[in-house]
Amino acid sequence: MNEKGFTLLEMIVVVIIVSILFLLTIPNVSKVISSVDSKACKALTKVVDAAIVQFRLDYGSDPGSLMDLVHGGYLEEDQITCSNGDALSISDGHCVIN
Repeated sequence: MNEKGFTLLEMIVVVIIVSILFLLTIPNVSKVISSVDSKACKALTKVVDAAIVQFRLDYGSDPGSLMDLVHGGYLEEDQITCSNGDALSISDGHCVIN
């Protein structure tokens, strides 16, 4: 009998190996996602800081809130919170993460 194909034992071994590799990968992926969210939030604060500077140049004073920047067209409304849910605010003329 010269049948070509995989035996049940070979298939089980392959499934076990793939499962182990998958379980080793999941924690690393979650760490990377957390790191990306943190870096994206820091980058967004720089964008908001640039909008604050533009507002200051146009009006001669700092905006009272982030909504002033939105209403003035300096920011989009979805740019006042980070992708991970952290809220942003203005303190001493700079954007800070709450």
